[in-house]
Amino acid sequence: MLPVVVIHGGAGTIPKERAGQATSGVCSAARAGYAVLQGGGSSMDAVVEAVTQMENNPSFNAGCGSVLNIKGDVEMDAIVMDGKTLGSGAVSAVRNIANPIQLARLVMDKTSHAFLTAEGASLFARSMCVPEVPQESLITEYARMRWEKNLAPGANPVESQMGKMGTVGAVAVDREGNLACATSTGGILNKMEGRVGDTPCIGCGGYADNNMGAVSTTGHGEAIMKVTLARLILFHMEQGQSAEVASDLGLACMKSRAGGLGGVVTVDPRGHWAARFSSQQMAWAAAQKDTLHYGVNAGEHFTQSIDEPR
Repeated sequence: MLPVVVIHGGAGTIPKERAGQATSGVCSAARAGYAVLQGGGSSMDAVVEAVTQMENNPSFNAGCGSVLNIKGDVEMDAIVMDGKTLGSGAVSAVRNIANPIQLARLVMDKTSHAFLTAEGASLFARSMCVPEVPQESLITEYARMRWEKNLAPGANPVESQMGKMGTVGAVAVDREGNLACATSTGGILNKMEGRVGDTPCIGCGGYADNNMGAVSTTGHGEAIMKVTLARLILFHMEQGQSAEVASDLGLACMKSRAGGLGGVVTVDPRGHWAARFSSQQMAWAAAQKDTLHYGVNAGEHFTQSIDEPR
């Protein structure tokens, strides 16, 4: 069953003209993460590589392609967590960084802290010689169009947020049986400046523990935080539920108690995995036993050889 990597590209409603790009993007990320695992890399190496691929893909709400805040700026959040040590690194409200997920890993590896934010995260990035990029390089025409549309008189912010949510994430188990998770996002469309959602919060945007499993979440961030969705799912797995059942229970709780929709990718220490969502759609992909699994709509599950181009 090992190794395995599972990817999501965000829960929500994916416009028809962008569904193919989203599916292709998560499949490419799954292949990249799986190649790391096949080459003997760690689960942490694999999830960071997979999420980096999606941060570099303008189809997703992470890295280049991030949605804009109320002022038209990009502020991004990210987290990684190591299931072997429970080590974690996170950053929030970062700007001018192409790959926040790599900065989150540096927080875990190079500091005694778990979470850096805003200017403090930027100062740390400079100390690590992480190159800064112009904000314009992170803003796509699509993101600017959606931002402007949401500023228009009569715009419905609720409907806007129910659209493309786009947070990206990955979970993996390597050949040694170690688990890891990684999650990255540009947040929610036209958010208040300084808003931080679920993604960088341990137990919300992600959690990994070799004794239970690993989860990466996507969806309505404030609702995810209210139920600590990632850790809630692992609680159910700790009680003996499968990855699929535990994921469904967690998502159902979030919907009933907090009124939020979302999605998750989940894996247990033996390599059993699930990609589940309560939203209309979620682009996802998984790689295991040289087979690529993927889908975007409810009940959809396609497979092909990992080497076969999609």
